[in-house]
Amino acid sequence: MFDFLPHSVLQMSTIFLSIVIEAIPFVLLGCIISGALQVFLTPERVQKLLPKNKFLAILVGSVLGFFFPSCECGIVPIVTQFIRKGVPEYTAFAFMVTAPIINPIVLFSTYIAFGNSMKFALLRALGSFIVALIIGMWIGYFNRLPILKTKLADHMEHIHTDEKERTFSRKLWSVLVHGIDEFFDTGRYLVIGALIASGMQVFLPTQFMLQLTSTKIIGILVMLILAFTMSLCSEADAFVGSSLLSLFGPNAIVAFLVFGPMVDIKNLMMMKRSFHGKFIVQLIALISLIVTIYALVI
Repeated sequence: MFDFLPHSVLQMSTIFLSIVIEAIPFVLLGCIISGALQVFLTPERVQKLLPKNKFLAILVGSVLGFFFPSCECGIVPIVTQFIRKGVPEYTAFAFMVTAPIINPIVLFSTYIAFGNSMKFALLRALGSFIVALIIGMWIGYFNRLPILKTKLADHMEHIHTDEKERTFSRKLWSVLVHGIDEFFDTGRYLVIGALIASGMQVFLPTQFMLQLTSTKIIGILVMLILAFTMSLCSEADAFVGSSLLSLFGPNAIVAFLVFGPMVDIKNLMMMKRSFHGKFIVQLIALISLIVTIYALVI
């Protein structure tokens, strides 16, 4: 039926559909969780649950993903809602960095992908924890840039101010309404990101990149680029990483496993909807630097 189209276009379409189909369930789950946070999580509860000390709050955010797991496909709506509800930004971003990696499902898939070996699963978890601590401390002690876009913050202050007066059934309905609104708002950025990612996978000279394995640092940088452009879900990327282990070596593969769930094209597009551009640039640059250094020294 589509034989008249070039092979590259058909390949790009296939990759695009696979990314979207793989990501949509996690985005939908993230948006429903975001809706539940909007309805049930109050600033007062946040103040009671989180430690007052900044460093302890960063630690809480770093380990929260193990008990409150989320794929990176749906993490941005959850983090945005955390910040709207009064969770400190340094706690929310520590959670964003680790949640897609210390997720028990992701750790188990990593364990299976590397021949029932705990080595890469542990290195992956440790790397995400180190990145989370540094990112949290940077945001908590040094960052002066605004993070959440003003129009989003203002919008959330003017809707559903009467949540406390609603019945439980009405609150559940509000969760679905918030979740659906968030899904369609976020989904367009997922589609755009998937389209760019699929185009880069087809037209980026991957074979040339695969030849750049002469030094450890170049191999690590190549794997960072591949992690960004391939935009794989964290539940599946370990199987791709294990297939490249003999070519790139363990250092570059660890960089791939740690960096991919934190920064990829579809995630970047969703971040652009909620966060300021300058902050995103600095965040990605810092994550890239930390992951590169970590991969070099392990």
